[in-house]
Amino acid sequence: MHTREKLYQCPECPKSFSRKSYVTEHLRIHTGEKPYQCSECQRRFYIKQSLFRHAIIHSREKPYQCSECQKNFKRNFLLTAHLRIHTGEKPYQCSECQQRFRTKQSLSRHAVSHTGEKPYQCSECQKCFSEKRSLTLHTRTHTGEKPYQCSECQKYFRDQSGLIQHTRTHTGEKPFQCSECQKCFSGKSRLTKHTRIHTGEKPYQCSECQKCFSEKGTLIQHTRTHTGEKPYQCSECQKYFSTQSSLGQHTRTHARKKPYQCSECQKCFSGKKSFTQHTRTHTG
Repeated sequence: MHTREKLYQCPECPKSFSRKSYVTEHLRIHTGEKPYQCSECQRRFYIKQSLFRHAIIHSREKPYQCSECQKNFKRNFLLTAHLRIHTGEKPYQCSECQQRFRTKQSLSRHAVSHTGEKPYQCSECQKCFSEKRSLTLHTRTHTGEKPYQCSECQKYFRDQSGLIQHTRTHTGEKPFQCSECQKCFSGKSRLTKHTRIHTGEKPYQCSECQKCFSEKGTLIQHTRTHTGEKPYQCSECQKYFSTQSSLGQHTRTHARKKPYQCSECQKCFSGKKSFTQHTRTHTG
């Protein structure tokens, strides 16, 4: 096999290329030039091939099909990664802890957990993240941007995984099964949380009082009992709350909504907690 001699060097960095056109494309990384623009969303790209790959996102075409479950994919590399769910193959291993991963991206994201490095900072609240993707998703909590839309009910979501999990409420699909009790779940994160019921694992610890929790969200809510933080504000009366569920229950007092009805006596309640307490008066 013949290898081309790399005669063309980048004037900005030591990298060399076998063709002059490759240098031209590479130089755009240094200059920031992105001459190829998507006509659908106006996103720009360094090279034409990247634009072609991106364009598939906008089309409904999914030419790559899984031979095991008939699921279709827009790109071949997504099918390859998906097939490993069926085969159990995890070719990428962490050199620090030997944990294995199905995709190279998953390994790269995991590797940062060993370094503790968080180079991406939110310009709004100064919170730092280990991945650029995590920062992008976080930023949407400030901007309110929800670019992913459900084709069934037109509901919008901040990230693609949220949309995928939501779509299963329409299809009824629950591909993640608990090995202990065979209960099935629509999302992997929900299965992980459920599994802790069996294992008793509580991996999230409060740095103030050392109390442990099975879910990160519960720890965040608990931490507010120490800090006094109440990030959720009522748009009607400007009252603040420490959790979104507390705000939701409070909001109903303005709207006079009572969505929880007792099947025994038809009494209605604005909050799930008060409804649950009431139902016990019937069951004893």
